[in-house]
Amino acid sequence: MMVRFNTLTGLCLGFALTVGLSMPTALAHNHSNLHGASLEITEWEVPYEGPRSRDPWVGGSDTIYFVGQRTHYVGRLTPSTGAFHKWDLEDGAGPHTVISDHRGAWYAGNRANHLGFLDVTTGEITKFYPPGDGPRDVHTMDWDSQGNIWFTEQGGNRIGYFNTDTEEFTMYTVERPRSRPYGIVVHDDQPWVVMLGTNRIATVVDGELQEIDLPREETRSRRLAVSSNGHVWYADYAGGYIGRYNPNNGEIQEWRAPSADNSRPYAVAMDQNDVFWIVETGVQPNPFVGFDTTSERWTGSFDVPSGAGTVRHMVYDADSHSIWFGTDVNTVGQARISE
Repeated sequence: MMVRFNTLTGLCLGFALTVGLSMPTALAHNHSNLHGASLEITEWEVPYEGPRSRDPWVGGSDTIYFVGQRTHYVGRLTPSTGAFHKWDLEDGAGPHTVISDHRGAWYAGNRANHLGFLDVTTGEITKFYPPGDGPRDVHTMDWDSQGNIWFTEQGGNRIGYFNTDTEEFTMYTVERPRSRPYGIVVHDDQPWVVMLGTNRIATVVDGELQEIDLPREETRSRRLAVSSNGHVWYADYAGGYIGRYNPNNGEIQEWRAPSADNSRPYAVAMDQNDVFWIVETGVQPNPFVGFDTTSERWTGSFDVPSGAGTVRHMVYDADSHSIWFGTDVNTVGQARISE
């Protein structure tokens, strides 16, 4: 692993690799005519005890927040210098996701039953506790246009909404027990959720929870994204598929992932050109591969230089046309897209 580390300053300067176009290990239909996108992947080794640095969030032009799930902190990377900073959380917080706005960073206190706000100027932390007596394991979060937060509770089997002005929670209980609401994304102020414990996705319309069955009973999805036309795209971790749900007519269509049964697609992101990027975590090193949702063509496969272990979550940044991701081998990475 080609890491450049400045021992005088203690700053990890990162390592970079431009990965050439290569064929996926297994081909689904239309793979013979590959989409021309390629990735340049750079990773920064996190200088804090790991191993699981995860779920980065773009907090500005030179600010990337992330969390240390196993060692309980919120971290910040300044990509231009490679400098890191961290804020320690309570022992056992188990932060799972972080998002930010002009007020500061908001983290999911997954193991400590709270949604936390971190004032990044003062370091002060404020905790907000969803109502209820069961698990309140805030898992993944996203913003609406008013600066309020939609989130999932995997063990709590609920989808939540937090009004950041009134500090009030609205909770929606999922119909099937142990559905395990997991990934969430908000599109046009409407939340979309995949559930790892069942073959369903869900949304909330006019204050009512709606659940949608996916066609294969064995489907188990962890993450999802929405294309510019409002279609919902998910990755089936269990079966090695990607799928599209059209909210306008209820139609669902699926495609085999490049590595088929070995794929285990986990982290996903939709770029500004409506290419749906997945990371196949059943393959080592983990490869990125993209699916053009318009032409229905796959890109080549692009390996994460560190191997990654597992990439669990990632976000797309339109300003840099790149995807930010975290790995189980304690790196934060950027995948710049070129076409």
